[in-house]
Amino acid sequence: MMQFSKRLASKGLHVTVVIFSSKVTKHTRRLGSVEVVTVDFVSYEGKLSSDDYSKQFQAAVTRKLPELVAELNNSSGHPISCLLYDSHLPWLLDTARQLGLTGASLFTQSCAVDNVYYNVHEMQLKIPPEELLVTVSRLPALSPLEITDLPSFVQGMDSESEYSFLLNHVVGQFSNFREADWIFVNTFTTLEEEAVNWLASQRSIKPIGPLIPSFYLDNQLEDDKDRTWKEVP
Repeated sequence: MMQFSKRLASKGLHVTVVIFSSKVTKHTRRLGSVEVVTVDFVSYEGKLSSDDYSKQFQAAVTRKLPELVAELNNSSGHPISCLLYDSHLPWLLDTARQLGLTGASLFTQSCAVDNVYYNVHEMQLKIPPEELLVTVSRLPALSPLEITDLPSFVQGMDSESEYSFLLNHVVGQFSNFREADWIFVNTFTTLEEEAVNWLASQRSIKPIGPLIPSFYLDNQLEDDKDRTWKEVP
């Protein structure tokens, strides 16, 4: 997300990255051309299941994000026009709609992996798979795959599995796949042309990868070499 933000900022857009964290109080700083706002998120005391924690996180973000957008609109001089969110948080599209913003989802994995999850979501691939070999006809644009070739959350998972929450989470990326204004994918066509073209046949997508520092790609962004963030005083 940060690499994409830096690319957008290099084109003249004003970009603010919002991070929700339980380890800090709210503060704002700049990392190069990108403003970073960290907002506190504190879950209730006690041990929570993954599902309960996810619900608390969603409730906190949907409550605090509109407040932050209003604050930025009043103080930054650059009214917010688009909410770009990680595809694992599809419910943020509802927030974008409520705020009158364009909603854009960023899928950070390859189209090959996305195609598998999409087919699970569309119930074209049963979980767990019944056969040891998944054929091309069942997973379009992919070579024949054995179960062990599939993403780990898909391998033999069922409703009783301890990983069922994670499977539902990654598959849920496609819950409003067709409703988002933009779908960006961290890939490029020549890397996996058939997989990209097939996903694009389901709805319009835009490959924007690889999202790696400019130093390793085209060297168009100054001082963009480190893969990790450095703390700015």
